Amino acid sequence: MTFHKKQTMTTKKEYLIYKLSDDMKGCIKIDAELFKKLDVKRGLRNENGTGVLVGLTNIGNVVGYERTADGLQPIEGRLYFRGYEIADLAHAIMAEKRFGFEETAFLLLSGKLPDAEELAGFKELIFDNMPLMPKTTLNIIELEGSNIMNILARSVLELYTYDDTPDDISRDNLMRQSIELVSKFPTIIAYAYNMMRHKTLGRSLHIRHPQKELSIAENFLYMLKGPRYTQLEARTLDLLLMLHAEHGGGNNSTFTVRVTSSTGTDTYSSIAAGIGSLKGPKHARANIKVNEMIEHIKGAL
Repeated sequence: MTFHKKQTMTTKKEYLIYKLSDDMKGCIKIDAELFKKLDVKRGLRNENGTGVLVGLTNIGNVVGYERTADGLQPIEGRLYFRGYEIADLAHAIMAEKRFGFEETAFLLLSGKLPDAEELAGFKELIFDNMPLMPKTTLNIIELEGSNIMNILARSVLELYTYDDTPDDISRDNLMRQSIELVSKFPTIIAYAYNMMRHKTLGRSLHIRHPQKELSIAENFLYMLKGPRYTQLEARTLDLLLMLHAEHGGGNNSTFTVRVTSSTGTDTYSSIAAGIGSLKGPKHARANIKVNEMIEHIKGAL
């Protein structure tokens, strides 16, 4: 087959795709008034700006307004984990100059704050589960992906194959899987970032193993950049991890996990779906847009 014929066939196929897309545009329109008439939610917001009630949870809660006779009045935001205001937890951590994410994770998973013995055991359990299977590490390297969230979703799905009981949705097994995912996420993300930096910037590729004496925040920075991180960086990251550990259960990615897990599917499929939601520019990827805006302001002013 000649180059000209191949090019013509490609052009015809591209036109067919365009034509199907253009035809679809004309048959999917829905009268906007129907949403209001039938009280159908567009996303996770009501018309008055409040969040849509999609379920009930006692894990976390976000309070950003008060209902008054004059309507909704914004207030200084408050975030609660299992009934504890996150500001109180954060202030205690900072006052005692210690790391708090592991304690926060324990609180969210169990419903109570750990005592010293429980916290020590939980930290050890997290460290035991931080290393990846060699094949997972090699796959992250071979993928050479430029999108960390995409690599994270793929790696989570891969963990299914190494789990002896991946489809067991009993409470004990779900707890085990949850702890393992909390433990492995920093390792996956750090390795994926190092590989992306190696591919795009030509930087040396380092695969550093987590260190037992370090917290999750410290280990993440260590795996990213070796011992060249400061305590201010580590404690700032730890605080950010605490603040992002839970935010009310009504955000898009959490809702996605709720929908998929309600079918009885496995943990890895549900979490991968949630990561896909989180990746979107109208959800967590909005942070990247904020950073781009900051960089633009720096260059323009």
